[in-house]
Amino acid sequence: MACRLADSLILFKCSHQKPLQSRRTIAAQYSPRVCNVKGLGLIPKEFRHQLNFVPRKKVTVIRAVAVPLEPSLVESAEYREQLAESFGFRQIGEPLPDEVTLKDVIDSLPKKVFEIDDTKAWKTVLISVASYALGLFMISKAPWYLLPLAWAWTGTAVTGFFVIGHDCAHKSFSKNKLVEDIVGTLAFLPLIYPYEPWRFKHDRHHAKTNMLCEDTAWHPVWKDEFDSSPVLRNAIIYGYGPFRTWMSIAHWLMWHFDLKKFRTNEINRVKISLACVFAFMAIGWPLIIFKTGIMGWIKFWLMPWLGYHFWMSTFTMVHHTAPHIPFKYSEDWNAAQAQLNGTVHCDYPQWIEILCHDINVHIPHHISPRIPSYNLRAAHKSLQENWGKYLNEASWNWRLMKTIMTVCHVYDKQQNYVAFDELAPEDSRPITFLKKVMPDYS
Repeated sequence: MACRLADSLILFKCSHQKPLQSRRTIAAQYSPRVCNVKGLGLIPKEFRHQLNFVPRKKVTVIRAVAVPLEPSLVESAEYREQLAESFGFRQIGEPLPDEVTLKDVIDSLPKKVFEIDDTKAWKTVLISVASYALGLFMISKAPWYLLPLAWAWTGTAVTGFFVIGHDCAHKSFSKNKLVEDIVGTLAFLPLIYPYEPWRFKHDRHHAKTNMLCEDTAWHPVWKDEFDSSPVLRNAIIYGYGPFRTWMSIAHWLMWHFDLKKFRTNEINRVKISLACVFAFMAIGWPLIIFKTGIMGWIKFWLMPWLGYHFWMSTFTMVHHTAPHIPFKYSEDWNAAQAQLNGTVHCDYPQWIEILCHDINVHIPHHISPRIPSYNLRAAHKSLQENWGKYLNEASWNWRLMKTIMTVCHVYDKQQNYVAFDELAPEDSRPITFLKKVMPDYS
């Protein structure tokens, strides 16, 4: 659902890369405990036998000497428990065997979870409209010191509109496809989100989840980007650090308004969506300003919109970003591993899950996007019964967010991620700041 800030600043093509910038090897002694590394206490020593930065175009490195390594951390139940505690997870799943296919997982789900129920679908619309209207009423009546609470509710409620459009895009809202296109377009309008451009790019995210160069959602930072210029480096550090929970704004700007990013047969539908969005802005915004003034536009539209992007960014990065979940090149990528073993289920406070229509129940959605939002819990229960030991599960907590925002930064083939402050400690004061001020409890 969101993308990397670097994409919004400069485009790097995977096929044209700088030579390997640097290579470091860090010797690490074996210890069965999770240890403190450079002041964070989140990366286990077992992950740190080698720190080999690779360019985006995959290369093969031939080693002269074979060095015996300890068994992979994630292959041991004891280590997975330690990782879960360290990273803020409830459970880290064991590796999914290579022979398991995505079809195997889909076939294990009950047929009823794929069924579309119009009554349940329109109930989600009623919930979102009512909760959003309540939020606007709260904003209009709340004293200044309660406005943040009203904005939090309204921003979460309008996120439900996005989830409804999200179901429409996956053809899981209605059996009538014209109804889905209309509802999806209307649901996205208050968010200033063009429905068709988002749908085309989001389909690619599902087809290429956690695939390097191909996935259109979160990516690790490439080291050549990080080293390319001081200005870009600072922007990346702030974007992947303190501003990470609003990074979806960069994705929104970068991916959805440029006609050059779409195929010829997609252009007409993209233009219709863009026309709808611009018409909403041309009519809706002046009306808000006319009735309430510029401050009213900020209160009633901008602040809830920022609240929506907080959830857009947070849901996306929690679903697909963790120190133990790798991004892989296409030739190494496995669909079942990426969708079942590489997607995270995260529980949030119940009011958030209700207003956002269970989008947090995300693993079954990646197993099959055709599962309607109101059937995701039943599908997840089935996955727990049949594939439970392979699932990554968490409850939303400070340690989980701290791990993502202070560790999951630069791509590394061996340990998945390297934190900014390991590579450029002098430029990484925002990350050091987050480590000091963010609580460390799960």
